[in-house]
Amino acid sequence: LHVRVKVGRSHGVEDRRSRHCPYLDTINRSVLDFDFEKLCSISLSHINVYACLICGKYFQGRGQKSHAYIHSVQFAHHVFLNLHTLKFYCLPDNYEIIDSSLEDITYVLKPTFTKQHISGLDKHGKLYRAYDGTTYLPGIVGLNNIKANDYANVVLQALSNVPPLRNYFLEEENYRRIRRPPGDIMFLLVQRFGELMRKLWNPRNFKAHVSPHEMLQAVVLCSKKTFQITKQGDAVDFLSWFLNALHGALGGTKKKSSILTKVFQGSMRIFSKKLPHPDLPPEEKEALLLKDEYQEEMSESTFLYLTLDLPTAPLYKDEKEQLIIPQVPLFNILAKFNGNNEKEYKTYKENFLKRFQLTKLPPYLIFCIKRFTKNNFFVEKNPTIVNFPITNVDLREYLTEEAQVTEKITTYDLVANIVHDGKPTEGSYRIHVLHHGTGKWYELQDLQVIDILPQMITLSEAYIQVCCSFLTFVIR
Repeated sequence: LHVRVKVGRSHGVEDRRSRHCPYLDTINRSVLDFDFEKLCSISLSHINVYACLICGKYFQGRGQKSHAYIHSVQFAHHVFLNLHTLKFYCLPDNYEIIDSSLEDITYVLKPTFTKQHISGLDKHGKLYRAYDGTTYLPGIVGLNNIKANDYANVVLQALSNVPPLRNYFLEEENYRRIRRPPGDIMFLLVQRFGELMRKLWNPRNFKAHVSPHEMLQAVVLCSKKTFQITKQGDAVDFLSWFLNALHGALGGTKKKSSILTKVFQGSMRIFSKKLPHPDLPPEEKEALLLKDEYQEEMSESTFLYLTLDLPTAPLYKDEKEQLIIPQVPLFNILAKFNGNNEKEYKTYKENFLKRFQLTKLPPYLIFCIKRFTKNNFFVEKNPTIVNFPITNVDLREYLTEEAQVTEKITTYDLVANIVHDGKPTEGSYRIHVLHHGTGKWYELQDLQVIDILPQMITLSEAYIQVCCSFLTFVIR
């Protein structure tokens, strides 16, 4: 055996031999869970943390007075993994273990994807068997609802099933070299989202679900506690913040694009006209309408998602109507963007009439259906069902005449559908996801994953929808 003697920084001289370990059969893969924050279970330090591969707990250091060393002596647990260097050690003997049979453990801790692997993800529907015996489709994986974070889970699951976005984050090399200002914490979002994406699509998982614990801790930190794990949030608010925060963390600005804007950003024209105060006498209103500030103005704006307004739900119902849930075709609420329909918008001081028309369509289009209205006293939910086609939603008529010529592809297929069930301030979220390899739809709610018929999706109270212009789209 080749012996290396090295002076350790914290524990004098250590004798380190790289050799086979007699304790490998004591490793208990069923207790290993690398989804949680990498900190010592005793000192709560992030520095130099090792996982005990027999009980799954995390401990700091491996010198003679360290928590890992003491644990190994006290409980006769001998095999440890450094969570940063991915090296294995035997304690208390303190030698490095090199053994190819441990490769599956490092892969679960840090999955990696080759370009060849990524290019084949949407071409088949092969089921994989986790170490615990359950079978699963990579990408169609339940996320732990730690306390009240299902509003974030469904958004993360929707985004993980957008192929160009997923492919970008599966390869760490794509964003590893992005420079951020000193002390900037927002890049943590990028790192954690990439890690989560690789875990969700890992074909060699030990279990058929993933805990988004580290991802959500980054969300709490970077949103300054606007979004929390312990308090139900709004999925649209979270989606809006998350897309913009990721775009900024990747170095994107209003002028500089990122993978987020390449995938989701479209543009529109907004025609806006100021209205006189409704309480003014008619003559004053007419006089004001002649002034320049009351003339219609046109502006161009980009968007990462489109907000669709539901018609007001009926307030009073008789006994028969109690059984009828109001319904509206998707194209009725899309008419907001036909360039003709005007809608009044009120601010504290002024009222405006606005109309909208699309000038550029993104590869992936997100619809947010406005179900909730807030006033000073309570939040109200509109239960109207939107009747939407699953495939071939054509948006050509909502484009300007010039854009109708330049935009070659204007039809979209649904790929993800986020649903809110129950009361506005409580309630729960679930998501329907299309698996591109099999062409089948699945419903995910927390850890539960079931297949679902496409006809059932249209009966839900859809809240956020992600549509794809064509499924083979690749960002070049």
